Amino acid sequence: MKAAERIRLSIEESIRDGSLLPGDAVDEQALMQTYDVSRTPVREALLQLQAQGLVVNLPRAGMVVAKMDVGQLLAMWELLAELEGIGARLACERMTPAEREELAAIHERASAVARREDAQAWQEHNRRFHEALYQGARNPYLRQEILRMRSRTGAYRRHAFSAFGQTALSWAQHGEMVEAVQAQDASRAASLMTRHMSPGQGSASFASFIAALPKHLLA
Repeated sequence: MKAAERIRLSIEESIRDGSLLPGDAVDEQALMQTYDVSRTPVREALLQLQAQGLVVNLPRAGMVVAKMDVGQLLAMWELLAELEGIGARLACERMTPAEREELAAIHERASAVARREDAQAWQEHNRRFHEALYQGARNPYLRQEILRMRSRTGAYRRHAFSAFGQTALSWAQHGEMVEAVQAQDASRAASLMTRHMSPGQGSASFASFIAALPKHLLA
């Protein structure tokens, strides 16, 4: 893998996991030192991320993680929910029996985390659950687009999740999806995932989320 590609993927992951938040500067010098490369592959990676809309080049500030306004956030979050639904439908149709059992096991291992409402620990369990579905869907292009959308919306979705204490609810919804996948009910799996990933579930909850969102995250 080329250095620029490794650097791009690393920055994407940092944005997705919250190490880099909207508005944060991307430290080119630190990346050069970390990867022991010249400025050229770092700039190549940043230009690729800029083309994806993940970073923007600001006067006197250099490359920073892109912010979104409320309209952009809602539009992208809605699309993410639909793409996740497609992924769940394909996974339901294509997973092997062993993969279905592993999905159920991943879900069960997260039960203790859900019971104690540990939002931070939940992030890794949640990632494993969704990744199992992406792999089961057998569509790397869909996975790539979903991960990009998750990177763009990650900081905002994590805030919504922590602000409203939804760990137990999210785990319960995963359980419904496990049942649909095991029953090979692709339509239900897609519907459940789209609902699970939707921005709020009802206008009141979404309005509450927007009102509580830190203004420094918004464009």
